[in-house]
Amino acid sequence: MADKKAEKKVETKVEPKAETPAETKVETKAEPRPVPRLKTRYNEELVVAMMKEFNYRNVMEVPRIKKISVNIGLGEALQNSKALEAAAGDMAIMTGQKAVITKAKKSIATYKLREGMPIGVKVTLRGARMWDFLDRLINVVLPRQRDFQGVSTDAFDGRGNYSLGLREQLVFPEINYDKVDKIRGMEVTIVTSAKSDEEARRLLALMNMPFKR
Repeated sequence: MADKKAEKKVETKVEPKAETPAETKVETKAEPRPVPRLKTRYNEELVVAMMKEFNYRNVMEVPRIKKISVNIGLGEALQNSKALEAAAGDMAIMTGQKAVITKAKKSIATYKLREGMPIGVKVTLRGARMWDFLDRLINVVLPRQRDFQGVSTDAFDGRGNYSLGLREQLVFPEINYDKVDKIRGMEVTIVTSAKSDEEARRLLALMNMPFKR
């Protein structure tokens, strides 16, 4: 019989391939967005003040800001389609959010308006963008208006919502005067959860809304 030679098992170790810089995955966590200062002030100061003044039993009864809508009407859009693009661009700069096109709900022959035609741009703000916009509106934008003497205390709708008009977009410091094609006014509506105009008025006053005296 032929001699049997012991077979040696050779174990080969396969070392992992070193990753090149391009293959290396770097996980980066997005930094959390800071809480708007007006929201912080609302939570820490205004809620307590409103509870004492109106004798609320529960913190959930305290009125809060639900949303803010900003609207620019554009009758000129019927003859000038570029007006929509310009107004939408200004709206995005002012609010930090892309605007939506508003369309006519019904036809009006006198104005040569047909249902579905674009007649303006609108933005609805909630969350952090809403608080940031309201903070700038109260402390920066409104005081920049010419001959400003305060906003009306009577512009509530009976359900705790407040509307005010701005005559031009140039009161927003983010708007570049040299790039404005036309001066346009807008309407700002602040929607609250208040049960009465009195509560909503007091809430905005505590936020330093510059009401006329």
